[in-house]
This record gives sequence, C-alpha cells and structure tokens, in this order.
Amino acid sequence: MAERQNKRARRSEQITRTGRRNAASGRGSLPAIGLEAEFATVIDGVPQRPEDVFGSPRRIVRGPLVHRTGRSYHLPTGGAVYFDTGVIEIATPMIEIARGCGARGTRSLWESLAFLRSELDAWEADNGREVRLVGFSAHYNVSFDLPREEAANGRSVEQLAYLLTHLLAAPVMLLAANRRSTGVGVRPRGNRIEITADFTPDAALMAATATFIVAVVREVMTWPSYDVHQLDAREIPVVKEFVPVPHSSRKGWVARYSCFPANPFTADVDSARWTTRGGERMSLRGMAGRTTRRFWPAIRAMGDPLSLRLIAAVMRGRAPSLLELDDRPLAYDDVGRLCTWNDLFPVTLLPRSRYERVLGNAIAGHRVRMGGAWHKPVGMKGWTHVVFRREKDGTRHVRSLDDMLMHLDAWDRSAERRAGDRRRSATGEGEVERRRAERRAQVIDTLERRRESDAELLPETPGEVVNVLAAPPIPAPASPRSPAPPPRP
Repeated sequence: MAERQNKRARRSEQITRTGRRNAASGRGSLPAIGLEAEFATVIDGVPQRPEDVFGSPRRIVRGPLVHRTGRSYHLPTGGAVYFDTGVIEIATPMIEIARGCGARGTRSLWESLAFLRSELDAWEADNGREVRLVGFSAHYNVSFDLPREEAANGRSVEQLAYLLTHLLAAPVMLLAANRRSTGVGVRPRGNRIEITADFTPDAALMAATATFIVAVVREVMTWPSYDVHQLDAREIPVVKEFVPVPHSSRKGWVARYSCFPANPFTADVDSARWTTRGGERMSLRGMAGRTTRRFWPAIRAMGDPLSLRLIAAVMRGRAPSLLELDDRPLAYDDVGRLCTWNDLFPVTLLPRSRYERVLGNAIAGHRVRMGGAWHKPVGMKGWTHVVFRREKDGTRHVRSLDDMLMHLDAWDRSAERRAGDRRRSATGEGEVERRRAERRAQVIDTLERRRESDAELLPETPGEVVNVLAAPPIPAPASPRSPAPPPRP
C-alpha cells in the first residue's frame, strides 16, 4: 500500500457517514459494502495532480453528471468520481451484503473505470495529450452494525480494526499485494470497517479479495470478544514478532513491511521462515491458507463460483499470487488500457443488487409513482438519499435508498416499459423478436454455466463438505512390473 499524507475526513464523507449511521440506527438499513480505488495521473509522461490539469471531473466527462455532494459526481454507471489530494478516486455505490456482493462491487468499480478511461481517451483526442491512470490503492468498506449497547465488553469498531489488522495481513497480501507493496491497513470508520491495500490490476483477483474480506469481517464481527487472544484460541496463525503501527492516513492500523522480521512482500511466499505466536514455522502461503480454511464456510456462503475457485487456487499455489512475480505488473502503470474490464460477471449471471438498481434508476432520471403522484429524480444527497421533484406541483422531496426499496419493482417496470416502447418505435417487430430470442439463449447459456460452476464446488453426496483447499491428491505409485522375460534364442 503506497504511502499517503495525513488528511482530514472529507466533508462528503462526514455527510455520508452521518447519513449511514442514521439509517442504520433504526430505519432498517441493509448491511452493505462499497469499494474505492485511487489512481495517480501521469500527463505526457509527467505525474501531475488531476485538479491542476482538469479542475473538475466535469471537464473530463462529456455528458451531464449528477452531482453527489461536495466536489464528487455520479457517473452513468452508478459509481462516483472525484479528485482527492492529488489522485482521481472512483467509488462504487452501496451494495447490500449477500452472496456475490464482492463480485458485484468489483464489477461496479471496473465498469466505472472503463467509462472514465473512455472519457479520458476522448479528452486526449481533443487536446492532443496523453493521460495514464496509475494504480494506487483500493479500499474495501464493510458495514459495522453491532448494537451500540454491546460495545462495553470491548466489541467496538476500533477494537475490531486492531484485531483484523493481525488476521487479514497474510491472506490479503497473498491475494491483493505485489512486490512493491508496503502494507495492508484497517481503519475504523464509525459504522464501517475499511481495509486498504494496493490497487489490484486484475478484476478476478480483486473480486476474490473483496469476497474474502467481506466474509471474514462479517464473521469476526459475530465473535464474543475482539481481543487479539481470540486468534490464538481459534488457531489462526500470526507472526510472533508482528506489531501493527498506526495508519498514516486518518485513524487505524497498518501491517507494514517493517512490522515483520523480514519484508513479507519480497520474501518467498512458500518459504517456512515465519515463526507464529503458536511456535510453528510457516510460510506466508501456509498462514494464509490456514486462515482461509478456518473461515471457509463463511467465504463459501458469501462468494460467487469464480471467486471461490480463485481464492482456493491462490491459497493452494495453483494460481499465481502477484507476490510470486519478479516485479509489479506493468498493468499498474496504465490502468484501463493495459488491464481492462472483460465482463467477468454478466448481469444475466449475477444480477444487480437492489441498491444498485435504485441508484441506477435515480441517475438515469426514471420517473416513479409514489403516493398517487409521479416523481422525477433530479439529484442525490451523498450516497444514501435521492432528491425528487413531484411533477404535479414542482415541490422537492428527499427519500433514502432504503425508502425507495419498496418502490423498486414498480420503478423497474415503468423504466422497462418506456424503454420497450422506444425500442418498438425504433425497430421492426421482427428485430424485436430476434433480440428476445438472443436474450433467451443467453439466459439458457448462463444457467448452464452456473450449473457447471456449482457442480465443481458442491459435494456429490448430500451433507458432505467439499474441502477445496485441501492439498491435491498424490497419485499412487505405479505397481512394479515384472521384468520382461529374456528373448528366446
């Protein structure tokens, strides 16, 4: 994780945090995740601050943008873009925690990244200059919704952050870090936990990392105590000499390379050079693998098939970790061109989350009927509230995303009906039927792919547990053959 200067919480974050806390305090807000990624900008080969070159994201994106709060704007993809202390930051919308949420968050982030890259390509063509996005950091945010009355026994978000810094270091290094990384951080953010690491220029690895983090954080959240000795009691390996240091950016802790007897980012991941608190000698992969096995039921319940297979493969050494490469991949230096979004998780296979659908309708300006009147979305307040204009009298009304969930199905239907009317008016009936047939075939293919993926992970015998992290079976030695009889004279 690259170093950042100390900075105060942005006003937009303060507003968002307050809104989320109010929503979580008794209005039925769903536990959610959110991903963020930061990119340094290199203009004509020279690193420059994006605010000095562009001034505002509005000078990059050609079409209209929905203002979110402060200096941030929603993209048509549902994510947000803003400039933050010398970097361009992209953030996903809130995505409720459910199976596949890590993949959904990754998809949302990379869709926004692909959109931003296309707008920068157009800016380059108009201005005769070159812009490269250099991967900097990634942040994985997970709701912390422990009731406040339970914080007295040490189960506070601050205590959880300190515990997770010990627990997540090895597996997140193996899944998300590279040989130039410097640390993995955990920050308490009021009603959420934020895990910080280097940006990963591989969407599949990022989805696997997000899946792992969400599952582990939510599982540890249920422990009766957040004391570090819980790791010893549960036989989760931690390097004996490891002591985290304060996070360089706001509150929190970091598992920096200097916290270990040697640099774990450049050491051999399969070398048993680390002495654990339990007295064992283990490799980084061994520690990460054992931690993964301890949490595998939670990970399996949270993950999509692709991410589950990749987590297991990296932990077993069947898929390479970026730490095993000679250096950081070149894709870091031109994100969006040297590494691109290949639609790993199509919507037919992994539908949008409910929060994504609400935000998508709002950003697209789709009308919705509420209380006997049509309302048109005209803006956003932070991540959690939509501003509507009631059409019959022009008054403005602010509704939370959670309030809009009860109107979501009707909102979707009205948007699809209008889109269908436009398609029918623009194309002939034969063309419409052809597209319907293509969609039906795509759904059938998606269902078949899902069955194949589940068949790889699910046990053949009901009730049996598949140990996908177990070492591969060693083939039995071939039975010795009897020596061939000597040829007859």
